[in-house]
Amino acid sequence: MTPRILVAGIGNIFLGDDAFGCEVVQRMLHRQVPENVRVEDFGIRGFDLAYALMEDYEAVILVDAAPRGQQPGTLYTIEPDLNALDDTAPDEIMVETHGMNPMKVLAMVKALGGEPKRILLVGCEPESSGDEERMGLSEPVRAALDEAVAMVESLITMITGGQKAAIAG
Repeated sequence: MTPRILVAGIGNIFLGDDAFGCEVVQRMLHRQVPENVRVEDFGIRGFDLAYALMEDYEAVILVDAAPRGQQPGTLYTIEPDLNALDDTAPDEIMVETHGMNPMKVLAMVKALGGEPKRILLVGCEPESSGDEERMGLSEPVRAALDEAVAMVESLITMITGGQKAAIAG
């Protein structure tokens, strides 16, 4: 059976580089993807993402800005440790209505009884911190969009083919 995969773009289009995930997914929506793959721009809709994660997906690929201290535009593929969610306090699970913290969304899913099988994050080092209101991506982040789309498509191919990608933790 072909595994079902969700590709979820995350970010706020009004906060500069925070819109990275939204932009990648918008590009993917204009490309042909396999029938078993759902591509959606969740923006800052944490509750919608949480309910989508309750569905039976073999893998979820989150696409988001991910500051890790590297050069702006640097791309990462990360497989977060979902066991860390077990230590989440109930007051840390609340999902913001005007922002999205993917780990809070995952903690909420787990608290609701959901158990995502595999979560991968395709992240990009932002140039701006995302706390200033500004439309549009910085040049280094914009330049990384096509490579990010290729990374997501490569992950889809690996997951569909049953191969486990070498991914940072």
